Amino acid sequence: MEENAIASLPQDAVCRVAMIGAGGMAREHLRAFADIPQVSIVGIMSRTRSKAEALAQEFNIPAATDSVEALAALQADLVVITVSANQVHKVVQACCAWPWTILTEKPVGLNLQQSEETLETVRKTGAQVYVALNRRFYSSVHKMKENLAHCTGPRFIEVFDQQEPEKLRKILGKADEIELMFGNSIHTIDFFSHLGRGSVTSVTPILPWNSSVPQAVCAAVTFSSGDSGIYHGLWNVPGPWAVSVTTREERWELRPLESARVQKAGSRTLEEVDLGDLDKKFKPGLRAQAEEAVKAALGLRHNCVSLENAHGTMRIIDAIYKH
Repeated sequence: MEENAIASLPQDAVCRVAMIGAGGMAREHLRAFADIPQVSIVGIMSRTRSKAEALAQEFNIPAATDSVEALAALQADLVVITVSANQVHKVVQACCAWPWTILTEKPVGLNLQQSEETLETVRKTGAQVYVALNRRFYSSVHKMKENLAHCTGPRFIEVFDQQEPEKLRKILGKADEIELMFGNSIHTIDFFSHLGRGSVTSVTPILPWNSSVPQAVCAAVTFSSGDSGIYHGLWNVPGPWAVSVTTREERWELRPLESARVQKAGSRTLEEVDLGDLDKKFKPGLRAQAEEAVKAALGLRHNCVSLENAHGTMRIIDAIYKH
């Protein structure tokens, strides 16, 4: 995921990319994919055709349409789904009928049942579906994980989440609190799936979710590897999005998530880590993620997040909040 990672793609390769959705996230994805020389953006689709046409003009995309069938006729290798959160699971299932690689925005469902239905469709059709959990592709996260690979012993992972339901509803549409957890808390809770090694063996509420007074939630997460973690969820009160990982040799802290600081064993100082400019030029994580999606579409080795892996995060969310 370094800035020169483009060298890992064959110079003569061509990946035909199509976009579903024409909102703000579509524009950010288009910027990232357009920066890859091996990418040809062949079409964009939106239920509001005028929006698709506007982005098509902005990014010099040859085709704009309002139907998946018309988009499929363009024979794209990769389709990127950027529709609203409450429509993702329906659009993904519809796209599974076509022989393209799919990169979809999260979540794949606003509850565990929708996620399971989508996963079942993917298994039946054999579709290649990956989930755009772009925080895994932050330069800060990449640098942290790269260094943690050299540390011995178990990891202790702390995840800090903060949510404001009324603001979330404006983003996700009409949804109850439990759906908002899947729709937005996935951004932070996914760090357990990404940083914890082995399988999740338990999720134990410490401060259980109270829907009548949504304020503080806390849960312990353990892994088969011996790693463990604590989730802190704050609702309707101030708080950060942050993650920290502690090992015998180093403690890493991402607060905000786009930054990284490290504390070495024996030191009391958190040292700032240089991360380069990639996540300043593009929405953080999207450029590195786009390149991995191109690799997947071309049949190359890649680091995209599988739907199965993303579903594991949905299970963690369900275990934390169903109590």
